[in-house]
Amino acid sequence: MAERRMSESNESKENGAKSNQDPLIKQSTDDEAPADLELLRDSTSPVSPTRDRIAIFIDGANLFYAAVHLQIEIDYTKLLSQLVDGRRLLRPYFYTGVDRHNDKQQGFILWLRRHGYRVITKELIHMPDGSKKANVSVEMAVDMLSLANYCDTLILLSGDGDLSYVVNAITYRGVKVELVSLRSMTNDNLINLADRFIDLADIRDAISKGNNPNNTARN
Repeated sequence: MAERRMSESNESKENGAKSNQDPLIKQSTDDEAPADLELLRDSTSPVSPTRDRIAIFIDGANLFYAAVHLQIEIDYTKLLSQLVDGRRLLRPYFYTGVDRHNDKQQGFILWLRRHGYRVITKELIHMPDGSKKANVSVEMAVDMLSLANYCDTLILLSGDGDLSYVVNAITYRGVKVELVSLRSMTNDNLINLADRFIDLADIRDAISKGNNPNNTARN
């Protein structure tokens, strides 16, 4: 009888131990980890050493002409990496005029969209002198004001002085503005309003395709 009681007691202890262990084993299984735990892991990832939230706004035409002046071809993956610099990127926006009959341009826009860029397009207007133009300043200004509510820093790739007013309004909200452009193609007032100015010539090698050792920064 004593042996039976001892056996039942041991069995009860073993069952209790299993009962206590099972939940812990289940929680330690990555495949069954709750969603909020995954979010916590993401938020503490060493890939993002700072929680500074940024959004990037790129004036496609301005960047294109700057690249022509610098005699480089932009690597848009390197460009994002250079601008983000370890911070938390909410979204990069790319604004450009489009020619629906230009297959090469359409392919480029598709590539951008598939690689994380939100592309905002506008039909090109044929000017009397035969040139084509699309002013995207209004679209950029509206989106910058909207995203300013969710960011610590806005990064603007443009030298267009028409954006000075919106940059001034954003800085008054306590949001930092980093301006990235070619110095010779940038409005002085825009530079004065920004919290930080980065000359594209200074990061020329870091954002260009290839590793040509002759690609030296030009002022």
